[in-house]
Amino acid sequence: MLSKVISAVYFLLCVTSFVFTSAQDPYLTKALQLMSETPLIDGHNDLPWQLRKLNNNQLNQVDLNTINSTHTSIPKIKEGRLGAQFWSAYVPCTTQYKDAVRQTIEQIDVVHRMCQKYPETFMFATSSQDIMEAFRLNKTASLIGVEGGHSIDSSLGTLRMMYQLGVRYLTLTHSCNTPWADNWRVDTGTDPSEHDGLSPFGKQVVLEMNRLGMLVDLAHVTEKVMNQALDISKAPVIFSHSSAYSVCPHKRNVPDDILRRVNQTRGIVMVNFYNDYVTCSPFANLSNVADHFDHIKTVGGAGILGFGGDYDGVTRVPVGLEDVSKVPHLVAELLRRGWTDEEVKAALGENLLRVLREVEEVRDSLNATSPDDVPIPYDEVQNSCRTNYGYPDPPESGGAVHVFSTAALLLTLTLQGLITSA
Repeated sequence: MLSKVISAVYFLLCVTSFVFTSAQDPYLTKALQLMSETPLIDGHNDLPWQLRKLNNNQLNQVDLNTINSTHTSIPKIKEGRLGAQFWSAYVPCTTQYKDAVRQTIEQIDVVHRMCQKYPETFMFATSSQDIMEAFRLNKTASLIGVEGGHSIDSSLGTLRMMYQLGVRYLTLTHSCNTPWADNWRVDTGTDPSEHDGLSPFGKQVVLEMNRLGMLVDLAHVTEKVMNQALDISKAPVIFSHSSAYSVCPHKRNVPDDILRRVNQTRGIVMVNFYNDYVTCSPFANLSNVADHFDHIKTVGGAGILGFGGDYDGVTRVPVGLEDVSKVPHLVAELLRRGWTDEEVKAALGENLLRVLREVEEVRDSLNATSPDDVPIPYDEVQNSCRTNYGYPDPPESGGAVHVFSTAALLLTLTLQGLITSA
């Protein structure tokens, strides 16, 4: 009870502060008005991982009304006018081939429990309709994105079950290769390419995500994977937390030719606030982040923009964007730079809502398509922690299992393409 009183008092102080500040800044006044009409939808926040690091997911030991060691808290969410958040169900690459699935499920669980513990603030959401309903109720719609293909352990069945648990995007890689996709570090020369982008099974993953209605997230992948996914995906793709490569030439950012392809395929790039991706240095400010918004709008149009702050997943954030409460000031800066109301509202949430609706439409158009149940070839995932139940015993001559399985994968992909084009 005391924590709720403290939260209410803090909220009133924040509102009072905003009223006073906005009286001095007409752009902030306008920003707050637009945010009252269109939900701010953020593509990536790692608060669930902070809850694991700080308290081993013991949510009963944490009060999100009073926590001050994170970029995100309930008072900061309210002050920042956060309409919807994709919470990241992230586990490190060190879990790959070990317990990645278990740990990811535990991160999904903590998001569900956040919504159950704070129903006055969070509403669990899985659809574009849910986001708008939460906005109507003045709650933060809470969606889940799994950050890293290693979390599904090369299993389409696991992918499907995560969708059933509410996961609405999968980042194809994090900062390590999976048995079916190359990660962004390949483009830096730090990691070797293992698949020349996506393997045949990686293309299966993308198509099964289309069938499910799960957003394909290309943050953290190589440029080759970006192009391959854009080639084969039947639905718009997202970059949940990436910025513009031309402004900061970091391989986690999006090159101009990809920005133009995202425009052509009606996807979205949700701008990351991490200093290293904003200025390619440890130091950045709010204006530097706005430069990325300006550049992406110039190259790809206002229709591909969104917000993907990466709060609580990074060690450095820009001056002026110290936590989630500060985002209205970035919106004000865009208005100050001459952005129209329509362009701002598109970036706030209308673009993501459109993308999500189109992904849902593709899902509905494929509802007669059977789930893909062709497994990844065993020799592509064989390791000391993995059993081979269901796979045929390899023949004495060796190699035949792999040839057969890869042929089956290629046949499946070809047939899916023929069925869709028919």
